[in-house]
Amino acid sequence: MNLNRRNALALGLIASLSTAVWSQASFPEKPVTLVVPFAPGGPTDLMARTLANALRPALGQPVIVENKPGAGGNIGAELVARSPADGYTLLFGTSGPLAINSSLYKGLKYDPIQSFAPVIQIGHLPNVLVIHPSIPAQTAQQLIAHAKANPGRLSFASSGNGASSHLAGVMFNSRAGTQIQHVPYRGTGPALNDLIGGQVAMSFTDVLTALPHIQGGRLRVLGVTTASRSGALPEVPTLAEQGLKDFDVSVFFGIVAPSGTPQAVISRLNSAFAQVLQEPDVRKTLTAQGLEAPPATTPAQLASYMRSEHAKWDQVIKASGAQVD
Repeated sequence: MNLNRRNALALGLIASLSTAVWSQASFPEKPVTLVVPFAPGGPTDLMARTLANALRPALGQPVIVENKPGAGGNIGAELVARSPADGYTLLFGTSGPLAINSSLYKGLKYDPIQSFAPVIQIGHLPNVLVIHPSIPAQTAQQLIAHAKANPGRLSFASSGNGASSHLAGVMFNSRAGTQIQHVPYRGTGPALNDLIGGQVAMSFTDVLTALPHIQGGRLRVLGVTTASRSGALPEVPTLAEQGLKDFDVSVFFGIVAPSGTPQAVISRLNSAFAQVLQEPDVRKTLTAQGLEAPPATTPAQLASYMRSEHAKWDQVIKASGAQVD
């Protein structure tokens, strides 16, 4: 190869690298798409739209929420995993696609740990154990005693096979030594309707959905399923406080980009999300939606949390034999 040829190649490489660095430094130069892997109107969608509206001034570009529901969040997650790693397509992920589904679904076409670059954890939504008022229990231990005295006669409703409300019941039976039967529904609404109607005895559902029914006396709350008490129900003890050691079940929310997204872009996105999460109006809205703040807002924190949640639920799912085709 002659000198001119080598010089031309070197100059081309330098120009290419310079363009890439400049492009990352000026990110974003067009609207960013935030994929919500669930239908419009649910908690994830509402949180995503709250953040998208606040992000425009922080990023200098619109953030467009795009709903891609189906398969427990897998359709939207796979779409993002296959998108260009340039930061313009993000996933507003939850516990399902980011930690649980890879152990639950056969033939998943993405890996929650390998397919994504974590950006930031938005927070988590505590679940609560609620029962029909006719059940003679005021505490988790009284419920356990009642269930053991009536083996196989109590049932718990979930929003569907593999949902956190299902796996919380699996964990409860395992830790408490009970035989409470699982009844899956197609969504939280139908599950709670039958619980309020007395067709099932109990359910593990998010605090935001349960709160009006608790306040209205239609459901009785026995415990919070997270490691610490809920800000929405500070007087209600956790299940761990009531003797169910290490019981920690919640729905967490995190922003991820396709694996391989440049670190400079991840840092820019993380900074923008962290900024809007501190804005008083945004914090007030998210708190009203039941969201608890994360312990930290770095990409490394979300990466570590995703790995620990994946390991925890993989163990629970394997022990239960739960599977979704």
